[in-house]
Amino acid sequence: MNELLTEQRTLGVTFAAEGATIRVWAPMAESVALHHCGLNQVFPLQQNGSYWCAELTELLPGDRYTFILNGTLERADPASLAQPEGVHGPSRAIDTRQFVWTDADWNNLPLEDYLMYELHTGTFTPEGTFAAIETRLDYLIDLGINAIEIMPVAQFPGNRNWGYDGVFPYAVQNSYGGAVGLQKLVDACHRKGLAVILDVVYNHMGPEGNYFSDFGPYFTPKHRTPWGDALNFDDNYSDSVRRYFIENVLMWFRDFHIDALRLDAVHAIRDESNRHILREIKQYVDQLMASTGRQHYLIIESDQNEIRFIQPIASDGYGMDAQWNDEFHHALRVAAGGERSGYYADYDGIRHLAKAYRDAYVYDGTYMPRRSKIVGKSTASHPGRQFVVFSQNHDQIGNRMLGERPSELVSFSMQKLMAGAVMSSPYLPMLFMGEEWGELNPFLYFVSHSDMTLIEAVRQGRKKEFAAFQTTQEAPDPQAEQTFQRSKLQWDRLHQEPHQTLFRYYQTLLALRKQSPLRHPNRETVAVIVDENQQTLTLLRQRTQQVAEEVPIVCLMNFSQNPQLMTLPASEYPWQKLLDSADPQWGGPMAAPATVEGDTSVTVQAESILIYTSAYV
Repeated sequence: MNELLTEQRTLGVTFAAEGATIRVWAPMAESVALHHCGLNQVFPLQQNGSYWCAELTELLPGDRYTFILNGTLERADPASLAQPEGVHGPSRAIDTRQFVWTDADWNNLPLEDYLMYELHTGTFTPEGTFAAIETRLDYLIDLGINAIEIMPVAQFPGNRNWGYDGVFPYAVQNSYGGAVGLQKLVDACHRKGLAVILDVVYNHMGPEGNYFSDFGPYFTPKHRTPWGDALNFDDNYSDSVRRYFIENVLMWFRDFHIDALRLDAVHAIRDESNRHILREIKQYVDQLMASTGRQHYLIIESDQNEIRFIQPIASDGYGMDAQWNDEFHHALRVAAGGERSGYYADYDGIRHLAKAYRDAYVYDGTYMPRRSKIVGKSTASHPGRQFVVFSQNHDQIGNRMLGERPSELVSFSMQKLMAGAVMSSPYLPMLFMGEEWGELNPFLYFVSHSDMTLIEAVRQGRKKEFAAFQTTQEAPDPQAEQTFQRSKLQWDRLHQEPHQTLFRYYQTLLALRKQSPLRHPNRETVAVIVDENQQTLTLLRQRTQQVAEEVPIVCLMNFSQNPQLMTLPASEYPWQKLLDSADPQWGGPMAAPATVEGDTSVTVQAESILIYTSAYV
């Protein structure tokens, strides 16, 4: 392993006391030069293997530059940290060391304590910037969150995009506030005790402004993906492509003090080499942590239920720390009365929700009808902290044709039940922005491309995606600014009912999650009882030897539209109520008893959750 990679960034433009160092990978080029846009001067680079290098005193932080390939082709730096004029413009040199950090005393939170909140920078606030997020940090702390997850910020075309069409993985979106803006936000988060997770995309590049192939074989026809040729992690010249993305990971952790990365759709990363790129990334991150003493996490998105991703390297795994568990979401949505079409067709609701509570994966070596094959592996040896669960996220909302949130699809009571189902799980809970007050604005798919052919292709792609749905409605135009504006949060709803009540309910849930034993994502002693006829589920979180102060907690969930009698487990001590989503204080019809003897039935109101603890004298 190359120890230098963990100490400093080596690609693109870096700065030291003696000036700027330039290094760009262009193995096929006959000549490469740097064009200093401010001076309008061209500086030849010297070839060093497949890289072209130079040391310049003329290039300073803030200066704009491009590379000229073979004397004619002018392109931005593939490892650019700033694109002030967008994806088609020149790069701007950035010295990340100039930022003065104030988080020397910050220690990343233990992964098992993460209470996550996913947000999109452009729609979280009216301003749509990092600076505007900073003004809302006290709000998030008041809510009870301790980790924010920021959707991708790599430079994308225009000012409106989910972020998954980025084409400069090192450059921070200029309209959000750029590199310095992100550094300021992370520093502010750490001062307030908030961890920062950044969503990154290593499975493809966006189409507009993608000039990587002009520099070298970043892509390979050896593998095909939904976006075309795969990124080249295992073909000829792949060593330098792998290095490019390894350095990107290390940069976020080292130079931007990011606490964790969420790696998008790793099942779409194609790598058949002896050492998978994720495994190599993990090894470098371990080396970085040993050097700095700072803790960082790698969280993945995968739909394969393949435990190799989250197995330790010592057990022949890739060493990822955790993963999103979409199956918990799918089972919960069906149990809540959601549609059973598309990928939801594989989930039968409350029975599969019970399995997700017990086993994390619903399909863990069992036959999945939609894929017509056996899917998944058992997660028996994996702790609860390795699975992130949610009742909504950007994908599950935004990939609907009209982007409806659960607040538009289910009752107020069911929203509270779904939130309780997530927070009482033996996994890591995550909220999606606005969920906590029942935001009514949709979260739609939006872009701001400049290529008319591409714009029309995106429009037609969305229409084709939903063509099978029998509806007279059309998918909102992804290119229209109105589509983007409709996706912004309406903060004034916080002062209206029933949104204010729902917010207080979420505050209470998050506070309860921080209390033992719900705060510990222990799977070992979870017991689940399901009644499919009544549509009820009993979740018992019991005492563990590892955490002696824990007391049993029982969660009674009624997904039916009628009150149901449910029996509390036998207990030496009375059951004391901790939470009742049907209590009138939360807009419910009737409160359950505050104290109930063990092995006694209690009425659980329709679409509600009751949480009791067995109190010791």
